[in-house]
Amino acid sequence: MTKRASVHSKNLQTIFYPNSVAIVGTNKVKGTVPGDIFTNILDAELNGVIYPVSPGEKFIKGVKTYKYVVDIPDPVDLAVIVFPSSVCNKALEQCGQKGIKAVIIISAGFKEVGEKGLKKEMELLEIAEKYDMSFIGPNCLGVINTDPFSRLNASFARKFPAEGNIAFLSQSGALCTAVLDYALAKNIGFSKFVSFGNKADISEIDLLYYLMDDEQTKIILLYLEEISDGQGLIKAAQDVIQKSQKPVLIMKSGRTSAGASAAASHTGSLAGSDQICDVAFRQAGIIRCENIEEMFNIAIAYAYQPIPKSDKVAIITNAGGPGVLTTDAAIKAGLQLAKFSEETTLALKKSLPAAANIKNPVDVIGDARADRYIAAINAAMTDGDVGSVIVILTPQSMTDIDTIAFEIAQASKHYDKPVYASFMGEADVASGIRILQQHHIPHYILPESVCNPLATIYNFCQSLKTENKLVTTDLSFNKDAVNSILSSAQNDNKSYLPEYLAVKVIQEYGLPVLENRFVKTEDEAARMAGEIGFPVVMKVMSEDIVHKFDVGGIVLDIQSEEDAKTAFRSIHEKVNKAMPEAVIDGIYIARQVPKGTEVILGVKKDPSFGPVIMFGLGGIFVEIFKDVSFRVAPVSKQEAIRMINETKASKLLAGARGIPEMDVDSLAEAIEKLSHLAVDFPQISELDINPMIVLEKGKGCFVADTKIIL
Repeated sequence: MTKRASVHSKNLQTIFYPNSVAIVGTNKVKGTVPGDIFTNILDAELNGVIYPVSPGEKFIKGVKTYKYVVDIPDPVDLAVIVFPSSVCNKALEQCGQKGIKAVIIISAGFKEVGEKGLKKEMELLEIAEKYDMSFIGPNCLGVINTDPFSRLNASFARKFPAEGNIAFLSQSGALCTAVLDYALAKNIGFSKFVSFGNKADISEIDLLYYLMDDEQTKIILLYLEEISDGQGLIKAAQDVIQKSQKPVLIMKSGRTSAGASAAASHTGSLAGSDQICDVAFRQAGIIRCENIEEMFNIAIAYAYQPIPKSDKVAIITNAGGPGVLTTDAAIKAGLQLAKFSEETTLALKKSLPAAANIKNPVDVIGDARADRYIAAINAAMTDGDVGSVIVILTPQSMTDIDTIAFEIAQASKHYDKPVYASFMGEADVASGIRILQQHHIPHYILPESVCNPLATIYNFCQSLKTENKLVTTDLSFNKDAVNSILSSAQNDNKSYLPEYLAVKVIQEYGLPVLENRFVKTEDEAARMAGEIGFPVVMKVMSEDIVHKFDVGGIVLDIQSEEDAKTAFRSIHEKVNKAMPEAVIDGIYIARQVPKGTEVILGVKKDPSFGPVIMFGLGGIFVEIFKDVSFRVAPVSKQEAIRMINETKASKLLAGARGIPEMDVDSLAEAIEKLSHLAVDFPQISELDINPMIVLEKGKGCFVADTKIIL
């Protein structure tokens, strides 16, 4: 833990549970941010003392004001700064002098407005560091803690939300206000609600670590517009998930990358930033959400109901069509229909009319009242094969909607299996939906939309049972040799490594390469080719040439010393004709790799998540089919095998239609070793091994061509 993270760890508790709060820069004008924040703190009935700081006022709402925060005679735990950005630095300096360690800076006009604003923001950070203060913001809606031991509403939200066990963190203040309104309509409560704005000091990473140990929080929701420390975010999310078993749901905007610069390698061109974000989230166990509705559909399923004991569902409906639609959706989501026991079938037969369907999905038919629903729910809940129950209602003229809703809520209390509901419609079922929501029965407008949240929660809880830690082989590498090569190249301002040096780099990390030489004369080429042993391949080495094949810079299947001389001359002639301006440094000679399956391995340095590893179908097909998978480095051998299995190339490697099974084990080891090279040497911007030739099982794999960009 860094020094600042340690400071935040102490001060965040004070932010959420202050015994005294100073609102610095408030006023008595209703409908303004400074005025409304003071009113909100007052109206929420904070469990502490409130000190308004307002140079131009003596009293606000009957509370004595102070000209400056340093004038307050008593100790102050938390300061909420609402002064204009031009004087925020002075206000924060006074907070430091007063000994205040926890601050929320609501004020806008900082990084979000450009260079001048960024400079002001950096001044705030310097002051905070000087006094060991921590602050949330600037440019944020504020902080809400519904815990009765605090009841802090240091925000300018319209209403104080209900108490709950869902924590919501957001980079966008405007989104926060919409979420609060959405939650109010659906009776969703929160434990902590934080708008962290520009995250100049306290970030989402600090907040995740705080919420990991927060007893009021069961699930964490996070909206992000930018990821400035991807590796830190992944580590924090993994710690939260593995240590506290709390799901972390993230909605990340900016999925498209308009105007992205062209990448110099296959890996660089194929690895989109949002795709890497997806991969990183999956590796960490984060549940990524497309929108607010999806996020809260999952959140209420986890927060308000027991965890499904299996992926087998029972569906109870008063209409056949919605039952069938929900069945299809359940199967598509990876769930299964439970198979009822004889006892369950007999109980349903006894309780329901002859016209009812007593198989799953259970149709209690259109004229069903509460008694049929409850009989079907009780029968399903006591069946050993049922992991969860989905209840569907369509409003008929005789349907006692409110009674059914109330009885569903009461019945659910007697079982440790989850119940989810869908009362279809809007006006007629509105009162019934409110009853369900008041009793924390997750409700979904369409029954099909129950299935994905249910499956997501079940799969998340199953993943917790599996150790997801990085298991590495006992590996040792010659880091000094690699460092010498890369440092020398960088000192010479080289952006590409010549292939003979690139091969040397990956060889020092244990990747399988065949014997090779670097030559400058025709006679050298003949002699070295003979030493290596035929057949060999010869390639032009030039910093000016990226794609050697396109300019005639590669000759394959050289079978003799005389052929080597001929190839040497041919390469020079063709390259000089195609690219007369190119400077030829020499010729690279290597033993020719036997025939096998061509794959590609690659490295790309992502600005948010660091080094990323790629695997896919290689050779000329990589750009055409884009059959690739990615992982954030480092990658264990087990994870490398999962990478391979995600691609269609895995079917070729497994052997099909007369093709022998290939050496996937050695390929996975190569991916693991490459991932460690990427982590150890961040100066590698992009790297391609294309192709790597995978031979039959037990015969290994070999690098045929490699490119390293610094």
